[in-house]
Amino acid sequence: MPSTSDLDRVTMVVLRHMRRPVFALIVVYAVGITGMALIPGTGVDGNPEKMSLFHAFYFFTYTATTTGFGEIPNAFSDEQRLWAIFCLYMGAIAWLYAIGSIIRLVQNPHFTTAVNEHSFARGVRRLTDPFVIICGFGDTGSLLARGLSDHSIRATVLDRDPERIKAFAVRDYRVRMLGLCAQPDVPRHLIDAGVRQPMCKAVVALTNEEDTNRQIAIVAKLLNPAVKVISRSTSERHCKHLSSLRDVQVVNPFAVFAELLDMAIVTPLQHNLNSWLVGVPGTRLGYPLTVPCGEWILCGYGRMGQELHRRLVCHGIHVVVIDPDVDECVAPGRVVRGFADHDTLREAGVEQAAGIVAGTDSDSDNLGILVCVQHLNTDAFTVVRQNRHENQLAFDAAKADLILQSSLTTARRILKTLISPLINELIDYLHGKDQPTKEIINRLQAAVGERTPHLFRIGITSEEALAVMEYLDTGMQLVLGDLFLDPGKLDEALPCVPLVIRRASGLVMLPGDTETVNRGDGILFCGTVGSERLLRATLNNPYTLHQLTTGVEEPRGYFFQWLDRKLSSRHGLS
Repeated sequence: MPSTSDLDRVTMVVLRHMRRPVFALIVVYAVGITGMALIPGTGVDGNPEKMSLFHAFYFFTYTATTTGFGEIPNAFSDEQRLWAIFCLYMGAIAWLYAIGSIIRLVQNPHFTTAVNEHSFARGVRRLTDPFVIICGFGDTGSLLARGLSDHSIRATVLDRDPERIKAFAVRDYRVRMLGLCAQPDVPRHLIDAGVRQPMCKAVVALTNEEDTNRQIAIVAKLLNPAVKVISRSTSERHCKHLSSLRDVQVVNPFAVFAELLDMAIVTPLQHNLNSWLVGVPGTRLGYPLTVPCGEWILCGYGRMGQELHRRLVCHGIHVVVIDPDVDECVAPGRVVRGFADHDTLREAGVEQAAGIVAGTDSDSDNLGILVCVQHLNTDAFTVVRQNRHENQLAFDAAKADLILQSSLTTARRILKTLISPLINELIDYLHGKDQPTKEIINRLQAAVGERTPHLFRIGITSEEALAVMEYLDTGMQLVLGDLFLDPGKLDEALPCVPLVIRRASGLVMLPGDTETVNRGDGILFCGTVGSERLLRATLNNPYTLHQLTTGVEEPRGYFFQWLDRKLSSRHGLS
C-alpha cells in the first residue's frame, strides 16, 4: 500500500470538509447563470433579447459580494430582476455556508495537524546545517535546546504535549528551531524530523517514559543506522538493552549523580575542572570542593540513593540510610526507618555527620532536610537532589554544596557529548593525575581567567583550515603554538588552550606548543568566543599564517608584491 505524503493528507482533509459547500456554490451559480441566460430581456432597440452566458457569468461574479455595478449589457426586464433577486439571496446563503465551512475547517484539529506536519517536514527538508532531533521537550529537552542554540546548532523537536510545543514556539533561540506536536516514537514523525537526512547529527530521546525512549532509539537506528542516538534511561533493564545497540549512548542521571559525587570526593581537582568546563554556575577554576571525612547520612534509598550508597561504601565511608520503606538486608549498614525529619536526623547522628545527602523524589522534602541540617550541623557537606527545574531559585537560596538536578545534569552530559565529546576522554585521562590537572588548570587560568569558558573544535581540513592545508602541501612543518598566536601581537598568544587532538593514530592529551599539526587532525580548544573567531580567520588566511610562522608580513596585492620584488632585487644588487 503506497504511503501518503503530508500534502496529500492536507488535500484529503480539505476535500472532505469543503466538498458540500463547493458543490452548493456550483449548483447555485449554474442555476442562476442558466436562468438569466434563458429569461428574455430588452435590447437597445426595444426588441426582446437574451443575455449571453458570458454576460450572465459576469453579472453573477460581481454580485457575489452582494454589491453590483448596474444592469449590463442592457437594462433588465422585470422577469430578469425577479430572477436576479432570487439568485442574490441564494448566492448569499451559499457563500455564508461556504465561509462557515472554511472557518470550521481551519478550526478542525485534523486539518491543523496535517498542515503543521506538512510545514514542519518542509522546513526540515530545507535545513542545510547540522541539526539534532530532540524527542521530548520537558525540562531536559528545553535546557538541551537552549544549550544547542547557544552553540549555534539547530534542532528539531518532537513532543506529544501541545502545551510544550506552544512554549517552544515562543522561545528566543539564536538559530531557527523547528517543533511539532506529535508522537516521537512513530517512524513517520521521526522521518519528518529529518532522521534520514545526511545533516542529522544525532537523535536524543528525552521523554518521561522508558519504553518510549527505547522505541525511539530502536526506530532511529532502523531508519538510519549511521545516526548517533542518545537516550535517557533510569531502568537497569532498558540500559542494558540500549547499550547493546551500536552507537547508542545511554545517559542515566542517577549514575551521573553518583559519578559526580564520587569525583568530588576522590578527585576534587578533576571535579572542579569538569564543572568549570561544562559551565556550572558559581564554579571558580582552581577552587575545588572540600569534602570532609567521616560518616554520611543518606536520606532516600530509591534509584539515586542506591547508586550514591554504592559509591560511598566503595570508598570505605560509613553510611546511615534514612527511608520509610528500606530494609536492612537491602541497604548494608545502619538504617533508620522513617521520613527524614528533625527527629530521624538526630537519631541518625546528624550532629556528628560529615556529609548529608537529601536524595528523595520530593523537592519539598529535600529542602526541608536542608533547613534541618542548617540548624543541627552547619559544618556538614550537603548534597541535594533537585527534581524540578522551576524550583531552582529555592535550591540556590538553600546554599547546598552540591546540587544534583536531573534535567540539568542530563542536559549538560548530552550537550558535552554533542559539542565536545573529547572532554569525557580528557577527564578520564586526568583521573588520579593531580600534577597534569594542576598544570592545565594553571594554563586555563592564565589564558581565560574569570571569563566564561568556550569550547570549540577545529578540524584541519580544506573546509575549516584551507590556508593550513595549502601550507602543509608545500612540505613545511607547522607546530601547534604557531596557530594560536595573536596576529596583532606576535609575542602574545590568543586566550585559548588546546586540550585534545584526535588523529588517525589516536588521541593526544594536553598537547604542547611544539606538537606538530597534521592533515585531518581534530583539535579541541578551550578559550573565548573572540579567540575562536580570530583562530578560524588565521587558519583560512595564508597571509596571516605566513606572518605567524615567519614573523614577516607578506605583501598583499599585485602592486605591493611587485614593489617588494623590486626592492628585494635592488638590495641584492647593492
